Amino acid sequence: MIWARGTEDRVELADVAMGHPILDVVVSILLCLYYTLEGIVISLIPSKFKSKSIEGDVALVTGGGSGIGRMICVELVKLGATVVTWDVNKAGNDETLKLIKNAGGKAFGYVVDLTDKEAIYKAAIQIKNEVGRVTILVNNAGIVTGKPLLDSPDKLIQRTFDVNVLAHFWTVKAFLPDMLINDKGHIVTVASLAGLSGCNKLVDYCASKFAAVGFDESLRIELKVAGKNNIKTTVVCPYYVKTPLFEGASSKILPILEPEQVAAETINGILTNKEMVIIPGSCAVLAALKTMLNWKAVYAVLHVTGITASMDEFRGRKVPLKGD
Repeated sequence: MIWARGTEDRVELADVAMGHPILDVVVSILLCLYYTLEGIVISLIPSKFKSKSIEGDVALVTGGGSGIGRMICVELVKLGATVVTWDVNKAGNDETLKLIKNAGGKAFGYVVDLTDKEAIYKAAIQIKNEVGRVTILVNNAGIVTGKPLLDSPDKLIQRTFDVNVLAHFWTVKAFLPDMLINDKGHIVTVASLAGLSGCNKLVDYCASKFAAVGFDESLRIELKVAGKNNIKTTVVCPYYVKTPLFEGASSKILPILEPEQVAAETINGILTNKEMVIIPGSCAVLAALKTMLNWKAVYAVLHVTGITASMDEFRGRKVPLKGD
């Protein structure tokens, strides 16, 4: 899809081309300093003063039948959004709907296999006809194999990428066109800190989450170049979360996160149009250090903090395969 850049009421500083290599470098440095200072100032403003309203929005959450997805659904409804939850687990979906409706919220549930591209497209059309146009898309569903690479069945590796990466392409292709028409929307990619740093026994999972982080960043740039400034994207990178998905995973220093905390910070990221949400925030420093340290130093940090052994007792929820 090719988008034509529309006429904007104001000119972004970054759109000013100097046409001379040296001047371009100088302008780039000045812009970096300006936007960094701007970001610091904005970060000091309390969230309640910079939050947008999502009342009346239609929000679709994949993997809404449990864990983080369920908590995100509940929080979105509290803010006045109509929620659509997609999950392959009908019982989990129904429980999420029950929680929301008992609280007086409006929600719809659909059983969708995110490994099936055609099922995603079909369900997207059904939602548009039965609920309305989706304005907030939260790609939250994820799975993990939790085995060394050579012990990971090919089918599980394929399924990891189908759910954790490729499904994002199909959902965005299904719902982004309406966002473009209305020049309004927000796309959330729930990735992981494993998308910023590799981990033992998580080769396929980390690779899929690295891809998810890259998907979000590239999509954001593509929308910006197209002049679609009212369609936002947010990538969420949490540490291990206390859900059945990561049952048995251990942590030596950092606490295992509660789903409610991740959901709350995800919602805050949506309301404040934050591009990246790292949970806990202190890990942003570690992510930055990784780009400056050599490999031996990076491994030493991972080993001493226990990250390299964090999946040794993993016994997370079994990933079903087609035909099981």
